[in-house]
Amino acid sequence: MTITLPAFTPLEDSLWLTLCGRALDNRSSRPILGDATSDQIVRTLDYDYDKLHIDTNFRLSVALRAKKLDQVVGDFLARHPDAVVLDLGVGLDTRHARLTVPARADWYDVDFPAVAAVRERLIPADPNRHVIGADVRDPGWLDAVPTGRPAVIVADGLMGFLSEDEMVSLWNRLLSHFPSGELVFNAYTRFAVWVARHARGTKSVAGLMRFPGMDDPRKPESWNPKLRLVREIVLSNEPEVAEFPPRWRLFQRLIAHSTTLSRMASFVLHYRF
Repeated sequence: MTITLPAFTPLEDSLWLTLCGRALDNRSSRPILGDATSDQIVRTLDYDYDKLHIDTNFRLSVALRAKKLDQVVGDFLARHPDAVVLDLGVGLDTRHARLTVPARADWYDVDFPAVAAVRERLIPADPNRHVIGADVRDPGWLDAVPTGRPAVIVADGLMGFLSEDEMVSLWNRLLSHFPSGELVFNAYTRFAVWVARHARGTKSVAGLMRFPGMDDPRKPESWNPKLRLVREIVLSNEPEVAEFPPRWRLFQRLIAHSTTLSRMASFVLHYRF
């Protein structure tokens, strides 16, 4: 049985790119992420992902960056089993289901109210997983999140849809709310933003991109004195590239020789505060 969705705004509709990217990865002969739950959601909703024109490179990038984000969150939870997790602009991502989450941790999925309502219909409830329907730019939603505990904040795909001022304001609110923690998100250089605005596979979100791009991974350290870069995760250098199809494996290994070129593809930034 399929589920009929409400009409999403163009920004809310952007969730399909990453959801379908993860689903297509699961259907490949050698999945990088292997997210069967995302695949099942796409099948349940009977969504025509062909209209998104997701190519192999985009699928691989979406799957690998999700895996790297998962690893940071999972490592943090292993060290802080009582942590708070914030998954911002979560869409229909099922990161919670992909990880082993300690019983004492509290997990908050945050996205627009219409998306949050669909999440609650599609994704089984969990006592320690909470859904907040709000625009992340609205400061009020954070009142529902406990403070005084370490937090890991993760965002997949969100950065491109916020202006730099909105990004700085969001990070500062979050860092003021928690005593300590880590922040991890996929980043975009200025060239990557240009590509996203012109590539066929991201055409559906081209007009929604607001972030100008960021070429220096240490730039966020100037946004808040508490932020310190832990690691720049350049996807072309990660071991999972060995599982890519030959053509794309060769491409990633070629650009891996240049940090500048690697950043033009996709990278993940991991900070501590």
